[in-house]
Amino acid sequence: MRKTLLAIACALAMTAGSQAQKFDGLAMTPPMGWNSWNTFACDISEKTVKDMADLFVELGLDKCGYEYIVIDDGWMLKQRDKDGNLVPDPAKFPDGMKAVSDYVHSKGLKFGIYNCAGSETCGGYPGGRGHEYQDARLYASFGVDYLKYDWCNTGKMYAPEAYKTMRDALYTAGRPIVFSLCEWGDNQPWEWGAEIGHLWRTTGDIYCCYDCEYVVHKGQPDQWSAWGVWPILRMRKDIRKYAGPGHWNDPDMLEVGNCMSVAEDRSHFALWALSAAPLMLGNDLRKASKETIELIKNTEVIAVDQDKLGIQGYEYRMQDSVSIWVKPLEDDEWAIGFINTSMTEKDINFDFKQHVITDDLSGKSLDATKNEYILRDLFLHQNLKATTKKPVVAKIASHDILMLKATIKPAKK
Repeated sequence: MRKTLLAIACALAMTAGSQAQKFDGLAMTPPMGWNSWNTFACDISEKTVKDMADLFVELGLDKCGYEYIVIDDGWMLKQRDKDGNLVPDPAKFPDGMKAVSDYVHSKGLKFGIYNCAGSETCGGYPGGRGHEYQDARLYASFGVDYLKYDWCNTGKMYAPEAYKTMRDALYTAGRPIVFSLCEWGDNQPWEWGAEIGHLWRTTGDIYCCYDCEYVVHKGQPDQWSAWGVWPILRMRKDIRKYAGPGHWNDPDMLEVGNCMSVAEDRSHFALWALSAAPLMLGNDLRKASKETIELIKNTEVIAVDQDKLGIQGYEYRMQDSVSIWVKPLEDDEWAIGFINTSMTEKDINFDFKQHVITDDLSGKSLDATKNEYILRDLFLHQNLKATTKKPVVAKIASHDILMLKATIKPAKK
């Protein structure tokens, strides 16, 4: 009898394993929301999370597409309970995680949480190694909709299999959860991530600056670097083919509103949109300036990011320190960004008729020799007076961007 039961259990386990997969139909456009890490690190609380959820609705961010409120590292106690369960820190979350999740859901939003594939999280809290199925059931009981899964303290673990185990655990738990692989790009997750998660980090952490490298633990064995907006975006140039509906390259969370100039924030936000990147805010919305709120609510730029074709944009060329980025959109439209990467103002004079832009990935072309395009400034929210019949002439301030959308001009009837 005991052998029979064992055989049945093994068969069921094999069946469950063979059917396990990631949840389809999620993150069909890049996820949008807010994450606690960039501003609060491990100093997170129930009040802060509820405040952010309230502001999503009060500021109208939910109407712009932002939907996930994600708690990052530091939400649990430093050790599991006697049954091996993660325990929300009662000093930070006195009502428990289910109550916080319910509050977020009551606002019409979705709730996200964090853990790590290793033995400990990056902040030194209990990681998920060896507890994947137990943790997945706990997350489902909390009502989690989004899981960010980090890669600290993993030793010699094999990343694809480690993340696959957590994927299978989430699927077995039965609650559809967007799975964010925060593996830092060390093991080329773009090559294997699409079958496992819905987005994957492509680099190490972002740092709040436009163009810099910040060395953490300099001179120590565990030295590593965080990167500014410009280097982190250019670090991976040949992986755009791996992105698309349900599986996105993730250059990390936004630093908009945290430390940079208005111009640098504008370039940062626009470049993430042109890259079809997740738009996960990382600022304290309670302290956000009018300029920051206006920027993150720019629905014309957001529409570029959320375009249903899901094609990641790319750098077309660099011309006198002005980087020209392009992204094919639905209905044969294109988004174009002219980014001044220098420390001084730059003049541009760009004749679209001299540049037939063809995207080798999608096969789409922006050909001003065959079509006349209306050009719209996505930050001024107005069409340019001239179409592509004439060159675009403009001055761009240091680290700022001119972002346009090109639409084929309808033929006269």
